[in-house]
Order: sequence, then structure tokens, then C-alpha cells
Amino acid sequence: MQELHHLSVKRSLTVGGDRFKIYLDRKTIRNRVSELGAEISTDFAGRTPILIGVLNGAFMFLADLMRSIDIDCEVDFLKLSSYGAEKISSGVVQELKKIDASIEGRHVIVVEDIVDTGLSMEFILKIMSEYNPASLSVATLLHKTDATKVDVRLDYVGFRIKNLFVIGYGLDYGQLGRNLADIYVIEDDS
Repeated sequence: MQELHHLSVKRSLTVGGDRFKIYLDRKTIRNRVSELGAEISTDFAGRTPILIGVLNGAFMFLADLMRSIDIDCEVDFLKLSSYGAEKISSGVVQELKKIDASIEGRHVIVVEDIVDTGLSMEFILKIMSEYNPASLSVATLLHKTDATKVDVRLDYVGFRIKNLFVIGYGLDYGQLGRNLADIYVIEDDS
């Protein structure tokens, strides 16, 4: 079995009947995630933050981010739905899985794959703040700045992108494409 970094990069592919081309390659992603991990390690030195991953999309980013953090940290997950199998957020956010950990008095970092309208993140921050954490931060791999409707504070942003439909590295199209090591964009959206 080949290791992930030895797999060849597919410059284009078809998922769900749509043609995609590479947008961010795995090396670029890996380097930026390492930088974010270093920032978090510095900012939370002497503390033990708990990273709350937003399922399903953030699992790959969260795993790599945790490996880049060189201080003690913990992890838990919550799950929301606002997309279903669509390319555009429905705007209706539903909580499908609550966190298991007690976060009262804890330093919480919500880890998300992508922030577009901001509605999901606003919903998450409202829920998390009700548990009275000592601090509440947000790390997102991608931020679609042009799609933002609700201004939410994003403390750690991997990449600011246009309002593009992207898949790979945990991001999906009808649950497909999450396993791709690179991030792709629909060819027509460049």
C-alpha cells in the first residue's frame, strides 16, 4: 500500500457527474495546517484546549491540525447539517450530535472545514457559549468571504477563498470526495 504523500495528484476528476480540477494541493494544505498548529500551540501554551470537530467535514483537518499542535489538547465532536446533498447551504442548521465532554471553564477551539454563510458557525458558537467555556475560538480550513451573511469571529483561518464549490480533504459532494488528499473546485467555477 502506498503512503498518502506518494500518491499521484489527480489534476482533474469527476464526482457526482461534475468535473473538478485541483484548487489546493496537499503540500499547500499540509504547510498551512502546520502553521495553524504552531499558532495554536503558542496561543494556548500552558493550557490544555479542547478541540471540537464539526462532523463530518472537519475530520481530516482536525486530525492533521492536532498532529501539528505540540501542547496537550483534547478532542470531541459535534455534528450539524445545513447542506444535505446540495452544493449550497440550505440556511437551516440542525444539530445531529451533541458534544460528550464537559467544556465549562475549558478553552474550546471549534474546528470547522469551511465557513461560508456563517449561519452554522453562529449556531455552534451560541451552543458552545451556553456551556460557559473559559474561552471560545474558531479554526476553519476555508472561509468563503464573499458568501458570508453573518459576521462571526474566525481566529484561525487556513485559506480565504471565493464563493466556490469545493470538495476533498473532508469536504464532500453528496458524501463523495471526502477521501481526496487535495481540494478541488468545479471546473466551471474557476
